[in-house]
Amino acid sequence: MTGFLWSDDADAFFGDAGQGKSQKPSKPGTSQDVPLTVSQLNEWIKRALDQSIPTVWIAAEISNLTQSAAGHVYLTLKDPSGQISAVLWRSTLERTGMDIAEGMAVLVQGRLDVYSPRGSYQLVIQRIEQQGVGALQAAFRRLYQKLEREGLFAAERKKTLPRFPNRIGFVTSPAGAAIHDFCQVLGRRWPSANVLVIPSRVQGEGAAEEIVRGIRVAARIQPSLDILVVGRGGGSIEDLWCFNEEIVVRALVDCPIPTVSAVGHEIDVTLSDLAADVRALTPTEAAEIVAPSKDELLDLFRNTESRINSLVQNHVQRNESKLRSLATRAILEDPARLLESPTQLLDEVYRDLDLALDKWFEQKRQNLQSYAQMLEALSPLKTLARGYSLTRDKVTGKLVNDVESVKAGQVIVTRVSSGEIESVVTETNTEPAASLRHANR
Repeated sequence: MTGFLWSDDADAFFGDAGQGKSQKPSKPGTSQDVPLTVSQLNEWIKRALDQSIPTVWIAAEISNLTQSAAGHVYLTLKDPSGQISAVLWRSTLERTGMDIAEGMAVLVQGRLDVYSPRGSYQLVIQRIEQQGVGALQAAFRRLYQKLEREGLFAAERKKTLPRFPNRIGFVTSPAGAAIHDFCQVLGRRWPSANVLVIPSRVQGEGAAEEIVRGIRVAARIQPSLDILVVGRGGGSIEDLWCFNEEIVVRALVDCPIPTVSAVGHEIDVTLSDLAADVRALTPTEAAEIVAPSKDELLDLFRNTESRINSLVQNHVQRNESKLRSLATRAILEDPARLLESPTQLLDEVYRDLDLALDKWFEQKRQNLQSYAQMLEALSPLKTLARGYSLTRDKVTGKLVNDVESVKAGQVIVTRVSSGEIESVVTETNTEPAASLRHANR
């Protein structure tokens, strides 16, 4: 910049600072008698840059991307050994129609500009073209695809955070704002929780190894921790890169404690965010996630108590109303009335049963009488009463059915209606017809 300390335009810009003196005035800024103000110096440098450095094309990678509420984009253009701040006004962004993203490799055209209030310079981007994915972004994508294929980011393997944690570990830098913000919010929400800080670098060379060491130490602490938070405050993609290291991701996956990633950069998603059981956008949000609010719980308890009391009171009132309604019923004044209808019904059942039994017995009696008459009609005694007899051999008891079955001298017994006659056969006759006719006379 020393080549731009002075030019012929300086006299025109500053005017005759030494006017009124006979000798040639000192040029502004060249002596303590005619000093420059900070604003004058910044404006001088701005004009010098405008005149000396024309519009330039730069190949770079986008980092630290943010967008204001007005739509203007502020970013850093960087390469492996340097960086420069840049701004992309909303009108230019709308004209390009591009989706600007962190880690994108771009080719930009712009002019240098000095921002006087801070005395810093930046590149005002006038054109921007995408070249491809930056080196860090490409490395991020390759590692993401590898770990995603292994299932390290799968939702089904993630653990659920305990509802009311008591012991919480935080792997972070003790000097950073992250632990301060976390403890401040946690102390307000859930003061009974104890926070154990496990020191670790969270930026730069060796940070990933220290984070892994902190995670492994946390897993061995006894009594065991309920939740382990790993994170830091915001920063550029380079600052946060240790949370994209494979060893950190695998340590989070292997950790037996439910883990929360609290890397404070809302725009970027680190691989640690994807590997942890829960992601918090900031350490402050992590405190809101890991523990409930005691005030909210107290309100919940009070509301629940009020609802329970209201339900019990309503239930009691309904039952009291039912009891009062029942007490006015006549049946309670004379409970014996409850038995009137059943008693009457029972009497009717007994009467019907008596009638049915009488009818059944009468029917059986008539049936029995009919069977007796039938048996009496078929009785041999009736036959004998009509003049018939029944003859048997006295010794064997066999019926005498014909003349040839008996012989002279045989004792036989003849059954008639009034008794039995015992006789001895003197002779037999095979033609009884004549004697029967004689008997009939």
